[in-house]
Amino acid sequence: MSELHCAHQTAERGTALLCSPRIGGRATRGRGGAAGCIFTPACFITSEAFLNRLIKGKAAEEDGALYRLPASVPPDSGEQMSLLLRHPDQPDNPKVLKVAVIGAPNAGKSTLSNQLLGIKVFAVSKKVHTTRSRAMGVLTEDDTQIILLDTPGLTSVSKVKRHQLEKSLLTDPWNTVKEADLMVVLVDVSDRWMCSRLDFEVLKCLAQHPDIPAILVLNKVDKVKAKDRLLSITAELTCGVVNGRRMRVKPAIKPPWAERREEKDFSESPADDDGTERPADSAGDHRGSDGPNSALRREQLKALSSQRGWPLFKDIFMLSAVDREDVETLKKYFMAGAKPGPWQYHSEVLTDQSPEEVLSNTIREKLLEYLPQEVPYSMTQSIELWQDGENSELDIWVKLYAKKDTHMRMVIGTAGQMVARIAQEASEDLTRVFLREVKLKLTVKLRK
Repeated sequence: MSELHCAHQTAERGTALLCSPRIGGRATRGRGGAAGCIFTPACFITSEAFLNRLIKGKAAEEDGALYRLPASVPPDSGEQMSLLLRHPDQPDNPKVLKVAVIGAPNAGKSTLSNQLLGIKVFAVSKKVHTTRSRAMGVLTEDDTQIILLDTPGLTSVSKVKRHQLEKSLLTDPWNTVKEADLMVVLVDVSDRWMCSRLDFEVLKCLAQHPDIPAILVLNKVDKVKAKDRLLSITAELTCGVVNGRRMRVKPAIKPPWAERREEKDFSESPADDDGTERPADSAGDHRGSDGPNSALRREQLKALSSQRGWPLFKDIFMLSAVDREDVETLKKYFMAGAKPGPWQYHSEVLTDQSPEEVLSNTIREKLLEYLPQEVPYSMTQSIELWQDGENSELDIWVKLYAKKDTHMRMVIGTAGQMVARIAQEASEDLTRVFLREVKLKLTVKLRK
């Protein structure tokens, strides 16, 4: 039997999966030397000279132990480009794994990537299409480098036109998957409408790249009260097959009044049993977007339109992306699955985003969080000032351009409270990413 790796612990499960012993994972050690920890709090460092060396981004030795400053983004574009081009500091036996995180919009892809990296470098909000272009994060521990390819949510031509989104949203996820050694398909199980079947665009992506190993990650399991539903969801999304073997699910713990249920053997794909089909125009809606996935024939697309899950997943994980302990289980799985090969980046690289991109995405995240409906999607930004302040802080001034006068007043808020709040919260996030105090000033103008 195949196994579900469930990082989320609860006493309410009430079900169990009959499975074989789990795949072993090796322990990882963080840059600070402690297992699974990559953060070295500056407040624990008493030597001023040692702290200065850390601030310059260099490793230092104290009492025979190696310490590193947490990975960060240099606040200077030139420094970031130089770091990206720097020759990797290869260990004796380097290992590497490229992981593409894909899923429907708002499944929690960026949240998961941030948690794996241990620092927030990708914008996160409750609204869809927060991530507008592909971005990369680099997790380096000991002799292993995990390259996380954070992608926009897979979408269709019709939705791009309807919501006036960038056309790059159609191609970026597909181009990213081609580079991956492993695909992580993330599903929001708290969304009752989305968790019963894989998104059609996700299915198309999986069908076009069956040679790339894929795992299923059920996200937001902490929001599912009836934990036995997770196994039913898993059976649906995997067609009852994990790692080439049929799943068997049976109740293990149940109250006396519970109705007695027979053990289920998913010898047939749930997609074949329930007779449910996609809407008649579903396949037609996506045929126009077959540019990136033109290898799929019309017959294949028609078959996928009535398919609920994917039977070729290698492993299943259940977690909450906001829970560090949950995500640690997945990180160890990546570390154990890394293959011998040279690192692609220096160990100090955290992301391929420029400082300006980090700034723009951070501001956009706050706009999405606090402004209603279409307002944040219509806002544009212009960096007016980026310079060192008198006390080593970073002074940044950004103009926000609103499409309508009503939008402008919403952004400013009563007595300027909204724009001040956005600036304050964005400053705090940027300070953590740049490891330097950031003073951000935002002004709002009407776009002519």
